[in-house]
Amino acid sequence: MAFKFRLIPRDEQFFDLFRSTATEIRKAAADLEAMLAATPLDTSKVDAIRDAEHRCDTFTHDTIQRLHRTFVTPFDREDLYTLATSLDDVMDSIDHVASLIRMYKIRELPRGARELAHTVSSSATSMYAAIDALAGETPVQPHAVEINRLENEADRTYAEAIETLFDTVTDPILLMKWKELLDQLEMITDACEDVANVIESVVVKYS
Repeated sequence: MAFKFRLIPRDEQFFDLFRSTATEIRKAAADLEAMLAATPLDTSKVDAIRDAEHRCDTFTHDTIQRLHRTFVTPFDREDLYTLATSLDDVMDSIDHVASLIRMYKIRELPRGARELAHTVSSSATSMYAAIDALAGETPVQPHAVEINRLENEADRTYAEAIETLFDTVTDPILLMKWKELLDQLEMITDACEDVANVIESVVVKYS
């Protein structure tokens, strides 16, 4: 990928901020997967994920502030803003799931939750690779395709898990807790796909 206006000096700090955000998301997603894989659930990782969310908030704030004071940006300000906020949405969603587990005192998991957490972690890894490719002007499509594939995989896992949930769980409180957990896990993969779509649109616009 080569930007049309590549001869104009780029402000590389935007890409540094995006990489830093994607790094925190990748680590938080891995922590979420590890938390759900443990027996009993390792809720000590909730605080680590919350700390990552705070760092990502700082990176997002820095990106937006930099937009206000930078004359030449690597691509349209609207695209930079959308990418920054889309990344922040992913981190917020991961933090929300971790917080739900602690808040609802979830001790056991419904079918599909661990599989969804693994897909979330894989999506975050591919999302980091897509950000890195955008910054390095290398092909982003393989990473975007993988994120889309993982989102479809999450949809299938979620649908099967919800069907099983309503077939087997009779306690209405437990049903509510587990359904919300599954809902939110699946939504993280949707948020990762949103990031991939933003990146692809930037590539199409400037290649």
